[in-house]
Amino acid sequence: MPYRSPVSEFQFILKNVVDFDTIAATPKFSEASSDMVDAILTEAGKLCDDAIAPIQRNGDLHPAKLENGIVRTSPGFADAFSAIAEGGWIGICADPEYGGMGLPLTVATAVNDMMSGACLSMQLNPLMSQGQIEALESHASDEIKEMYIPKLISGEWTGTMNLTEPQAGSDVGALSTKAEPNGDGSYAITGQKIYITWGDNDFAENICHLVLARTPDGAPGTKGISLFMVPKFIPNADGSLGERNSLRVVSLEHKLGLHGSPTAVMSYEGAQGWLVGPEFGGMAAMFTMMNNARLGVGTQGIGTAEGAYQAAYNYAMDRKQGRVGGTGTIIEHADVRRMLAHMKSDTFAARAIALACGAAIDLQHATKDPKWTARAALLTPIAKSFGTDTGIDVANLGIQVHGGMGFIEETGAAQYLRDVRVTAIYEGTNGIQAMDLVGRKMMDGGDAAFQLMDEIEAFAEGQKANLPELAEAVWQSTEDLRETTEWLVAQDVSDRFAVSVPYLRAFARVLGGYYHLIAAAKGDESRQRLAAFYIKRLLPEHVSLCSHVREGAVDLMAITPDDLAV
Repeated sequence: MPYRSPVSEFQFILKNVVDFDTIAATPKFSEASSDMVDAILTEAGKLCDDAIAPIQRNGDLHPAKLENGIVRTSPGFADAFSAIAEGGWIGICADPEYGGMGLPLTVATAVNDMMSGACLSMQLNPLMSQGQIEALESHASDEIKEMYIPKLISGEWTGTMNLTEPQAGSDVGALSTKAEPNGDGSYAITGQKIYITWGDNDFAENICHLVLARTPDGAPGTKGISLFMVPKFIPNADGSLGERNSLRVVSLEHKLGLHGSPTAVMSYEGAQGWLVGPEFGGMAAMFTMMNNARLGVGTQGIGTAEGAYQAAYNYAMDRKQGRVGGTGTIIEHADVRRMLAHMKSDTFAARAIALACGAAIDLQHATKDPKWTARAALLTPIAKSFGTDTGIDVANLGIQVHGGMGFIEETGAAQYLRDVRVTAIYEGTNGIQAMDLVGRKMMDGGDAAFQLMDEIEAFAEGQKANLPELAEAVWQSTEDLRETTEWLVAQDVSDRFAVSVPYLRAFARVLGGYYHLIAAAKGDESRQRLAAFYIKRLLPEHVSLCSHVREGAVDLMAITPDDLAV
């Protein structure tokens, strides 16, 4: 069976779990009524099922290629992109002043989830443009906004972000790309960038590169970095395309997965570029794009988990093997049913976390309430890390459900794992996300985390009469997390880093239990059974994780490189 967008799942979570009505009640998003959102999700689902999902295997079997300096994309990708652009989906959150829909990020997160499940290689393209649009809206001059944003929204032009260099990966401040003033307000950009997602394609008129570079007066490190718009073709004043800029695709990377998404090595050879934001303000501007992308990447993991789950479920419903009752198919085997329940319940947990993060960002923008600013900041690294980890775990289990056939490429089960694996690495590795959570996001002494825990415990208390066993387990896990957080914030920041990854996962496990409890309280018996599986079988993982955290850094850092030698 082909991929089917889980529209009803999003409708349930938005209405019952993350309280989308609160967002729609704000003046900023007052037009995003329940009926409108339902209609948007339904149409997005049709787009994903009919136009995007059919190209999933094409991207894997017929990768994008660089031929005579031109990137040739996989069969069907141009048509799928046209369908995305013509439907207005690239500008779903963009300012209506420039042709966008102006809808909440929560809705865009649901749409991007469905697109990722349909074909992650394709979804990466509009995600890059969406992040660039947000960065330009927040930091660019009016002239650049008016020139570029409408074209990006329409899909006539597409966007990229250029951070990484061979010697400057996570350490962005080590970049060496130069920006020399041309004397006319523009700059000559020279340097090489690697890992540039959708660095070029054969269906957009222009490719708009946001490039980090250092001007002559730029100090070493991140403080001296500026951000520049460097287009493939230099636009004329009327928006038409002028001469080709002095930049090129050197090569396309040969990757584990995502073969349909061209990842380019880019060379800038005195290319003309224009400042976005103030000189030396590059990191602030780029982080606007990266924060958008971090939630988006977490969502990619969740969408891929959905696709992998559907493939595994359909196979389990058809495959007959061994002596079992009922239908005679392998879904009757206890271990297969365990794996499917694990896949489905973890996907729900990760999806609810991502949508709750999107909702916090929307309420931050709509209300300017510091509570929502802090909540959005807290949830972003959790949504990115747990979403991508879930995508990897679920895709891996999907192969196991298929058995030997999962190892055979023709089933498509392995593609999900190969495609999703990089999501735990890009836009800040999951280890960096965890360090951000226990570092910058705990600079308030844990106040934002404790406020969220207060809400969880209050809800669990209220459900002890209705769902006593589940509510008590969620309440107790939250109390364990609270005590662990109190211990954590009393440590030096450098010591926290040693235990940041288990802490983030413990937090995610508890959040997953919370959202499953809400679903059980407001949903049907099926929701209750799935919640019971998660809360009784997966949530207890938090105990060992919290124990790991409280061991601190001493014994870990006592291990020497010689101890680890091969």
